[in-house]
Amino acid sequence: MNFDINNLPRQIDSGLWDSEHLQGIAVDPVKGYIYYSYTMILVKARLDDGVIIGWAGGLFGHLGCIDFNDENGKVYASLEYKHDSIGKNIMKKLGIQLAAENAFYIAIFDVDKIDRPNMDATRDGIMKAVYIPDVVDWYDGKRADGNANSFTVSGIDGLSIGPVFGAPKNSETRLMLCSGIYENPEVNSENDYHTILQFDWRELDKIAAPLSQLEPHHIGMRCETNYFLDIAKTTWGIQNLEYDAYNQSWLVCVYRGKKEGSPNLPMYIIDGTVAPVLRDSPYDKAVPHLTLRQEGIYHEETGLYGTRFPKGQEGVYSFGNGLYYFAYAFKTEEKKNGGIIKLCRRTNDPQEPFAPVEE
Repeated sequence: MNFDINNLPRQIDSGLWDSEHLQGIAVDPVKGYIYYSYTMILVKARLDDGVIIGWAGGLFGHLGCIDFNDENGKVYASLEYKHDSIGKNIMKKLGIQLAAENAFYIAIFDVDKIDRPNMDATRDGIMKAVYIPDVVDWYDGKRADGNANSFTVSGIDGLSIGPVFGAPKNSETRLMLCSGIYENPEVNSENDYHTILQFDWRELDKIAAPLSQLEPHHIGMRCETNYFLDIAKTTWGIQNLEYDAYNQSWLVCVYRGKKEGSPNLPMYIIDGTVAPVLRDSPYDKAVPHLTLRQEGIYHEETGLYGTRFPKGQEGVYSFGNGLYYFAYAFKTEEKKNGGIIKLCRRTNDPQEPFAPVEE
């Protein structure tokens, strides 16, 4: 199908699932598939009519944001196994007990193998994973004040593939992985900053290994670079990250923060044309900071820009031409989780930059 406004479905129903809520979406624009992350399963559907092809489940951890890699046809995702309230809820729901350690991975799905319902991501050879020791160190570490979680890191979630920040539009791509952040309103400024880790996905592919979830492996790598993004406090950090080739930016979708004096907006937009700038921070003498686009609402107290567009936390996909899919998640009275994927377009309104495409 042609991927223009006249040939894309205005809405796609992702179906109803017993798993936790919709975490992310990804699109294969060549073969015409859409993928959904529902915390413990990865779903594959046809893009033109939304018909479900199959899904890979059997996951005991928290599958988060996903992205389709146009260069190799695989889906990448954040995947975490931890023992906080989120992890305990998953263990209770599934009736299993994970290994005592906390573990964080970039999961790589060979989605061509998903061809029927009720497949198992690990046993059917669909998923491999790479251990991320940087996040383990932060999650298990201590802050400067002696409290738990360096950088107030709660795990990982947002993930996307695109050019290095400040590099030309068509330059070699990297995978960017966002750490989650505990809100901790009592912390003054340490969790005003969000961390984004950069990896060469080609190197990830080389070492990715099958995962035994009850005995997590440590086959992993350190990030190439760790960037800092100041968007003040949010709730749980960056939920979805999406590279937008339309204007070489990165959409940063979050749950609104609650800190007095912060913008507390649901979306911020990184300017991908600007190279990182070394600046002081609460953590180190000089670390690479990213720059927000001067678009949307300007918050005078912090000097930050953001937008009021309320969606993206449960999934966003950019076609790179000013068209997008945003996920609108919901829960039924029967406790089923679902989502309507709506086609949206860029607008000329800087404060409301996206709008659903009307018939």
